[in-house]
Amino acid sequence: MAHQSNPTEGKHTDPYKDANVDTGVSLEQKIRDLSTFMTNCKFAMMTTRDAASGNLVSRCMALAAQETGGIDLLFYTNAESGKAEDLASDSHINIGFLNNSGEWASVSGVANVVTDRSLVKQHYSPHLKAWLGDLGDGTHDGSENDPRIGIIRVKMTTAHYSISSKNIIGRMAEIAQGAVTGKPAAVNKLREIGEAEVKEWRASH
Repeated sequence: MAHQSNPTEGKHTDPYKDANVDTGVSLEQKIRDLSTFMTNCKFAMMTTRDAASGNLVSRCMALAAQETGGIDLLFYTNAESGKAEDLASDSHINIGFLNNSGEWASVSGVANVVTDRSLVKQHYSPHLKAWLGDLGDGTHDGSENDPRIGIIRVKMTTAHYSISSKNIIGRMAEIAQGAVTGKPAAVNKLREIGEAEVKEWRASH
């Protein structure tokens, strides 16, 4: 049986969240800030459920584009890879972004592999050749016409993210003060985008 702590009456067990949660912001601002953060990060960890073992597995992916005003994400993939098999078995997915300042975002949703050639060509990058290789048969050559190239389209269900509310000097000062006083450092904006908010945004974009 898991041990449960008994906090002092009237006090929360997660004071860091209490000090940093940011609720006084519009849905448009929340999504705009999240979209900008994901664009700037570029790379993310994509977590799927392995079709064979049932284990959760993560892979580094490069963000190709965003849709629906920033909430839906596109990633290039080899449509014959393990990721495609995982999503065919279980479409639930998580995308995690992290930068070197400790800011992060977690997007939960459902995904499918799209092989529509017009969409593939719209966002194609020659860098994909380095990952797919040229099989030398004139077809599987890593070009925009390579039938192996597909797009994983992630449709957001919910999102959680944390971006800095202070510059580096302000964050260091706040953290130093917290280490001395025991007061949780208020250095980030912790935000949540709930399922109802996603549906609201999707209806108008």
